[in-house]
Amino acid sequence: MIIPTKEGFYGRFGGAYVPEILYKCVHDLQDAYLPIIESEEFKKEYHALLKDYVGRPSPLYYARRMSEKYGCRLYLKREDLNHTGAHKINNTIGQILMAKKMGKTRITAETGAGQHGVATATVCALMDMRCEIFMGKTDVERQHTNVERMKMLGATVHPVTTGNMTLSDACSEAIRDWCCHPSETFYIVGSTMGPHPYPDIVARMQSVISEEIKWQLDEKIGRDYPDYLIACVGGGSNAAGTIYHYVADDRVRIVLAEAAGHGIDTDHTAATIHCGTEGIIHGARTLVMQTEDGQIEEAFTVSAGLDYPGIGPMHAYLARQGREQVLAVNDDEALRAGYLLTRLEGIIPAIESAHAVAALEKMSFKPTDVVVLTVSGRGDKDIETYLNNPE
Repeated sequence: MIIPTKEGFYGRFGGAYVPEILYKCVHDLQDAYLPIIESEEFKKEYHALLKDYVGRPSPLYYARRMSEKYGCRLYLKREDLNHTGAHKINNTIGQILMAKKMGKTRITAETGAGQHGVATATVCALMDMRCEIFMGKTDVERQHTNVERMKMLGATVHPVTTGNMTLSDACSEAIRDWCCHPSETFYIVGSTMGPHPYPDIVARMQSVISEEIKWQLDEKIGRDYPDYLIACVGGGSNAAGTIYHYVADDRVRIVLAEAAGHGIDTDHTAATIHCGTEGIIHGARTLVMQTEDGQIEEAFTVSAGLDYPGIGPMHAYLARQGREQVLAVNDDEALRAGYLLTRLEGIIPAIESAHAVAALEKMSFKPTDVVVLTVSGRGDKDIETYLNNPE
């Protein structure tokens, strides 16, 4: 496990840098979140919903043909089989239970690929709460199916037309909305980013992934740890969930794949850990893609869910400490890997997840190595992108 300080720092990274109007909201949440999520009432309701509504545990699948190709024993953690098609629902279930217990009546959220928006709209329908989703206009266009799903679930989707009209801009607008309705609104953050306590909340909600990996591996191979853990990383929630219970286990190598876009040596990239410098974005000190005078630069990638110009503070810390090896995967590599998994295993991954699959090509394994790779979401939402980029 990796737990931040009381002030929400992971080493130098984290904290809560928020406007005065949100100071009370954020501090109320800081005071409330641990007593809520550590209560037996919350745990009982949360785990019942994960089991009966989300469909957990998600399978840990031995990928025989991919194992043969890469010369290892590859297991896929199938978060794509969750209700709504991604890992995001693990977090939104937990956060909306917190919102109810804090007396909030209105939910706001940001989304990039649309998976967090769909997951938020889903739990709002479940709990009969008003839902406002902010999504960059660029992402609205390339993730049309998810937009229609959100609307069908009763959410209001607000296309954001500022900046490059993607995830970072959606985050900014969701925060502005929160500032306008602080007393009744709960902001369901979609990743391990934002002001403390959000990175810790999201990591804890997603830690069910690594919790399951431990007992599933024990059942399959007689030990509860792999040699390698692999996941894609944007804001960092599926990666945090994948590694949560293994961070302190030196037997496990952690390899994360971030989106290089056209390449880390170009201006069209989203590889924050490779290209970012220390700064503050959306309420947290972390690594940020920015100009010399601190202006946020646009992130670019074919993946709508990985085009965030920052990184969760937990991952910034672990990468700087050398605990995480972070590989930059460009658009072409990710698309090829998505097609490869589809053809070899009959699993169409989200393009976000395809970045993690592409990391396999950059690594060398022994035949005895046990590798667990998290497929964070399914590729239904990305079919048009795949078709526009044929193999």
